[in-house]
Amino acid sequence: MAVLATMVGSAVGGNFYQDFDLTWGGQRAKIFGGGQMLTLSLDKTSGSGFQSKKEYLFGRIDMQLKLVAGNSAGTVTAYYVSNLSSQGPTHDEIDFEFLGNVSGDPYILHTNVFTQGKGNREQQFYLWFDPTKNFHTYSIIWKPQHITFLVDNTPIRVFNNGENRGIPFPKNQAMRIYSSLWNADDWATRGGLVKADWSKAPFTAYYRNFQVTPVSSSRSRSSGEFGNGDWQSNALDASARRRLRWVQKNFMIYNYCTDFKRFPQGLPTECK
Repeated sequence: MAVLATMVGSAVGGNFYQDFDLTWGGQRAKIFGGGQMLTLSLDKTSGSGFQSKKEYLFGRIDMQLKLVAGNSAGTVTAYYVSNLSSQGPTHDEIDFEFLGNVSGDPYILHTNVFTQGKGNREQQFYLWFDPTKNFHTYSIIWKPQHITFLVDNTPIRVFNNGENRGIPFPKNQAMRIYSSLWNADDWATRGGLVKADWSKAPFTAYYRNFQVTPVSSSRSRSSGEFGNGDWQSNALDASARRRLRWVQKNFMIYNYCTDFKRFPQGLPTECK
């Protein structure tokens, strides 16, 4: 088992042949372009998926995705890091999930953080662009101090280390990178009311430009976008905080930290 613990050195540009295994779905998962492009497909029989050969502990993980176009209702494209081999009370996971929809309706970007077997930390967003027209970069910055979710270098969510308040934080277990495209029409689109239209199958998502950057690697500073600046610091700078507030004000559609009906006995500790 290859483990890259607390990554050091320079950014590692990815090659799908070298860095990933196609794990299920048969010929529905394909690598081409000399390892520079990967596609996952879903039909009525099966979806497909892949996972990284290595495990990683901390760093920045970037992946460019172009999501299923047209009527994608019932489909979910998941992109996440996890120690899936350790389910149960030691399960950690950091999730991006893209919930498809009928043509013309926006995708929902679903995020979640699992620590020590506990999830239920969902935040959901609409995107400020059509994620099916072009490739966009979805990033996870995972540090001992916090986890930051970014879309095209704009932070959309930060989950801080709250161990001093008794909140577990994923920092002791290396995790693999996973992605899958699968049928979730029992719940994904309007709570399962809209089913997949299999006459539109196969549904296909595209991946390129995978990169892992170690925590210790320095990056040149440029204003405006958090991802191109000094993300190594332990806090967002003023520009990144403004972008985060902009996203959360205008595009967040669900936040577990404001769902009082779901938590009648009181919101989770990290929400306070």
